[in-house]
Amino acid sequence: MPGHDAETERIRLIYDRRAATAPPARKDAGLHWIGSRAAGQTLEIGIGRGRTLPFYPPEVHLTGLELSGVAVAAAARRAAELGLEATLVQGDAASLPFPDEHFDTVVFSYALCTIPDDRAAVAEAVRVLRPDGCLLLIEHVRSPNLILRALERLLEPLTVRRMGDHLLREPLDHVLAEGLEIEELERHWFGVVERLAARKAAPYGAGEDWKVAAGAVSGMP
Repeated sequence: MPGHDAETERIRLIYDRRAATAPPARKDAGLHWIGSRAAGQTLEIGIGRGRTLPFYPPEVHLTGLELSGVAVAAAARRAAELGLEATLVQGDAASLPFPDEHFDTVVFSYALCTIPDDRAAVAEAVRVLRPDGCLLLIEHVRSPNLILRALERLLEPLTVRRMGDHLLREPLDHVLAEGLEIEELERHWFGVVERLAARKAAPYGAGEDWKVAAGAVSGMP
């Protein structure tokens, strides 16, 4: 795909290989957590082979974006097996092919640890999120436990080289930098797994009121 830097291309090849050889996904309570909170027009960035698909409620209109074309094909097969309608596209998390304020919910599920530019990915997620929309993520992060963090630091050069997996990232930093309001924040597995739900502010209040107020300020009818 044109415009990708060398690291993004390396990660795409890793994703292709994983999608072609990975065993069936294990159950994960975090996927239930995501599904129970997603609503409306929902974008999942880094949908992979589609292991989250069974957990979204029927009323969600799902779009899934994935860097790997092999994984997109696997997710499409999974959606067909489940009888689900989902729009699945190949694309880069750091340059989303969607307009501003397009989705009610944006999801990351164990994706930010491998996306080369995780800060840009969070910024793009916020860009396409509607005012009062919700950002959901479940991720591997740096542990607050000093012993575990030292182990993560020791292992990270190997995991980055072999799997593109960064062990010391903390998406919360980027979410706060984008000005989102944290609604839920949980740590599991000795702080290595983080679940986070954050809300994008709606100017002049939630719902449609901000649009009316914006029109009044600008003189628009």
